[in-house]
Amino acid sequence: MSDLIRMSRRRLLASGGKAAALVAAVGIAPRLIRPGRAYAADALAEGMIGGPTGFDGAERYQYGPDTPEGRAIEAVKAMKGAGNAPARIVLGLSDGSIGQLTQPFPAGAPSIKELWEKETGIPLEIVGVPNGQEFTKTMQDISTKGGAYDIYAVEWNRLGDLAETGGIVNLDDFVAEHKPEWDDPERGYVGGAKGVSLLNQYRGSTYGVSLDGDFQVWVYRTDLFGDEAEKKAFADKYGYELAPPKTWKQLDEVAAFFHRPDKGLFGSTDLRNQGWGYTNWYQRYVSMGLPNQFLFDDSGKPLINSEAGVAATSEYVASLSHHSPDAISWGWPEQYGNFANGGAAMTCAFSNLPKFLDNPGNAGSKVTGKIGSMLPPGRDVDGNRISRSVLWLNLSASVSSQSKHPEACYLFLQWLGSSRIYAWMTANPGGYFDPFRLSDFSDPLVRQTYHAYHMDVVRETVARTVPTINYPGATAFHNALDENLVAALTKAKTPEQAMADTEAEWQKIARRTGEDKLLEAIKANKAAWPTVVDPVG
Repeated sequence: MSDLIRMSRRRLLASGGKAAALVAAVGIAPRLIRPGRAYAADALAEGMIGGPTGFDGAERYQYGPDTPEGRAIEAVKAMKGAGNAPARIVLGLSDGSIGQLTQPFPAGAPSIKELWEKETGIPLEIVGVPNGQEFTKTMQDISTKGGAYDIYAVEWNRLGDLAETGGIVNLDDFVAEHKPEWDDPERGYVGGAKGVSLLNQYRGSTYGVSLDGDFQVWVYRTDLFGDEAEKKAFADKYGYELAPPKTWKQLDEVAAFFHRPDKGLFGSTDLRNQGWGYTNWYQRYVSMGLPNQFLFDDSGKPLINSEAGVAATSEYVASLSHHSPDAISWGWPEQYGNFANGGAAMTCAFSNLPKFLDNPGNAGSKVTGKIGSMLPPGRDVDGNRISRSVLWLNLSASVSSQSKHPEACYLFLQWLGSSRIYAWMTANPGGYFDPFRLSDFSDPLVRQTYHAYHMDVVRETVARTVPTINYPGATAFHNALDENLVAALTKAKTPEQAMADTEAEWQKIARRTGEDKLLEAIKANKAAWPTVVDPVG
């Protein structure tokens, strides 16, 4: 087996020095915040008890006593008054998101951290964790009983693994008492109770609070797609109008048409590397059934060693023909840097790509004003078009079982993850937490930062998004899939052998994990899959 196939996610990220330099060069590093000014301490709107002040529209992010944010703040103040509040809260947080809590936004506003400390009197200490090492650092703290953090922020689909260690707190009692209203039909999670179950719960209990919206969204170059000469050449070759592709067949044809590596242009750069690329295999695979092609059946049997699995893997491998020659080693830093340099016609990325690259403040981006968004490609199944994206990475915060003040930590997370504070935070271009709540999509600051054209597509993409594996053994399941997909990409295995070997590994993982426990989690996961279908045409 090649070194590439054995490469770990941590090693991949650690080897990204050149990529990091490229990212910084095109201005993706969070440096778009203007310095804040002093804000009025008494400028709350009538009836509000807290929230930011000092900028136009600040009242949208303020809250009354009978709101999730207000209840959280009042409860913490009561703890403080009774003398049983923590002296500080230590939050372990991915380096790339710290700026959204520490940098004021917009001009005149306080930072999230400043506001929390002003309203509660409890210092928030944020400890940076290298991107990609969140789970590793958390498991080290749990296994060694180091007690370095009160709150962990880890990929959402690790909740099952973390809960099984006993290292994070079951939050059910706190949720019942303080009423976060995550399923509110206007301000809550997309999908309501199902969305809450998917993002915050494991086996029916709450163990996390989602702080991210890492839904994978397709973008394209409007200047290329709108060019009259390109449109004529494409129609002459393929017999239909050049437009953002609606099916996987169209996407592969459009990508092949624009693939001009001799001119520095790749057809598509949706990722293919280990640790990141398998999400794009997911999209091709899950769109093969009505309403979805599932990964496991209701008895827990893996379904990937099938006609659908082999077809998706064959497409995944064939699509390398319109990618960079280095696609198997590209992560998101290379992807973003290339797109900013005008090097791709299309890509599938985190929803923050337009936030960073379609930005006049980013002098290094050559695609400002030239980016459009589209729904994920799909397939026509029994007269319906099945378009699916995927949720991946997506940080969720959990309270450490070693924290001496778990309720106060939960209350901080309820405050931070509730609709008013969260929208204000995610609009801040100082980090990578992305919008996902219903209220985010209509929020003026969020739409300004992420662009109105993009937010509407993100909302519809979220409605068509399947979860990656998020039950016990998630890490092992994905590593097995990952290694076999890379083996197929490198021609070390055929698509058929890759899927057969993945199935065999998944069966071993299921036995080690406990098949009854796993089946329960599979059924809960399956209930959160989308049912949206689109008309053919």
